[in-house]
Formats: sequence, structure tokens, C-alpha cells
Amino acid sequence: MDIIGIENLILDFLVQIEALPTSNKSCPYQQASWQGGGNVASAMVAAARLGAEGGMIGFIGDDQYGKVCVNDFKRHGIDVSQIKIDKDGKTGFCIAIAETSTKCRSFIYQQKGCRMLRPDELDRNYIAASKYLHLGKLDPTCIQAARIAKECGVKVSIDAGYYFPDTADYMDLFDVFVASEFYYEGLFDNKNYKENCAKLQAKGPEIVVVTLGEKGCVGMQDGNYFELPAFEVPVADTTGAGDVFHGAFIYGLLQGWNARETARFSSAVSAIKCTRLGGRAAAPDRAMVDRFLKDGYIDYEKIDERVRFYENTISHLGN
Repeated sequence: MDIIGIENLILDFLVQIEALPTSNKSCPYQQASWQGGGNVASAMVAAARLGAEGGMIGFIGDDQYGKVCVNDFKRHGIDVSQIKIDKDGKTGFCIAIAETSTKCRSFIYQQKGCRMLRPDELDRNYIAASKYLHLGKLDPTCIQAARIAKECGVKVSIDAGYYFPDTADYMDLFDVFVASEFYYEGLFDNKNYKENCAKLQAKGPEIVVVTLGEKGCVGMQDGNYFELPAFEVPVADTTGAGDVFHGAFIYGLLQGWNARETARFSSAVSAIKCTRLGGRAAAPDRAMVDRFLKDGYIDYEKIDERVRFYENTISHLGN
């Protein structure tokens, strides 16, 4: 396979409203959708929709939400043979609220779900058979998986979405380090992106990218620094924007593109996604991205079919 991801699965219930009501008030919603969530999982779906082959490692509960998540992976051709069922756990669940008035998001999530995979439960051969291992955090299992990958010549990519100080201790395990602006701000107190990307790259990664939301992204490969603006699109919801960027980035590297080309492609994928609710409905296929990069046109025919599908995900996928 092209990509292996590690993460317990999550189901998102997404609601789009004008603004959050105050206490003891109510408001109508504009749209609602059931979509799989999770940083790594959504990256895998984005990559699969573009044409990459992937597989997931993780846990679900023995419940309807878990079936929905697994069946959505199957729809995208993602291998689920390494997804295990925790009979005593519950599949992760998150209520994601998108406000049209502020373009901001709020999340209400389940604190306890399934147990985490142990390092000794990893299938070395499964990881070794891939080209990239994609991670979203650094627990003992993910660290062990990254070490296995490095030993087997598999590239390791990480979604450094939130700043954790111990991430710096494992920089030598990463080939592709893509950080959010939140991670960057936790590590650096200035905006000298070129200098700081070089500092990160010196610790081990071949490629360093920092995503900056509406300000675009910056990055470095082999000492070559670049800055790219964000694409301007009508934004409906930014949930999952970073996740699909990561999936598209690995896809681009699989095509043999350099980091700058790949970042531009990934920014386009993320921009298109943001025009609809949720992290998966509007994640485009390759033809859509190529057309968008050519003339800015977004073909919504297939996207809006998926929007309608995910509005009724439970009835479509839960059986």
C-alpha cells in the first residue's frame, strides 16, 4: 500500500449554524452531516479519493458508529484488516459546530472511547509493506511504529497539529514534518519562518511545512525555502482542512513532486474542501484539483452528491 495510518476511529456529527446560542436560548441549524473524523483518518480518505492506496490501524467500539466509520473506509478502498474491535469501548464521537457568522468552529467530544493499541500489537510486516506511515500524535505505539518504519525504509509523516514539547525529542523519526500555525507558535516566538524551518529541518526531516490557514503555507526542502498564498474560495467550514492537506501532501510526494509543488496542490485540495461542511464531503478527486489549479473552477456535481450522501450516513453505512 501507499500509506498506512494509525488512529482510533471517530464519527463526527457536524452542524452548521449562524451563531452559537447563549444559555437557555435555541437556534435553527442550516445543515447537518454525519462524517468520519480524526486527523489521520480524514487524511487517509483524502489521499484515497485522489488515487492513493491505504490502510488503517486502530480500534473501534462494537457499535453503530464504528460500523459507519469502517464502511466509509471500505467505500474508499482503504484496507481495514488492522482495525480491531474493543468490546468494552465506544467508538469516538464528536459534535462539530461551524458558525457561518464567524467562520469559527467549536467541538464537543467524547472523553473516553476505545483503548489504545499497544506497541506489541503492531504488525511489523503490515507497516513494512507501505511507502508512508502517517501519524497524528506521539504515544508509545506511534513512536514504535515510526521506528519500525524507519528500520524498514518506510517514510514517516506526522501531522503536528498541536504543540507538545516532547515532539522535538523524536524529530529524527520524521521524514515529512507538517505543522500547524498553533504548533509553530508553541515552538517559536517570532515569524522568521525561513530561519525556523531550517532549524526544524536540521533536526532530521527531509521536508518541513507550516500551514498558516488563510495566510497560506511556508516550507523547506533540502534547504530550499518557499512561501505560498492560500487560494481564495467561499468558505463554508474549515473542519478537516489540515487533515486533507496532509493526505494530499503524501499523495503528491508519491507522484514524485517536490515539496513546493506538493504544497500548492495540497493547498488547492484543502481550499476545495472548505467550500462544504465537514472534512470529507468536499475532499476532491485528482481531476477536480487539476481543473481548479488550471482556472479556479470547482466542479460540484460529485461533491454535492456526497454532501447529500453524508447527510444520511447512518442509514447508508450503518448496516
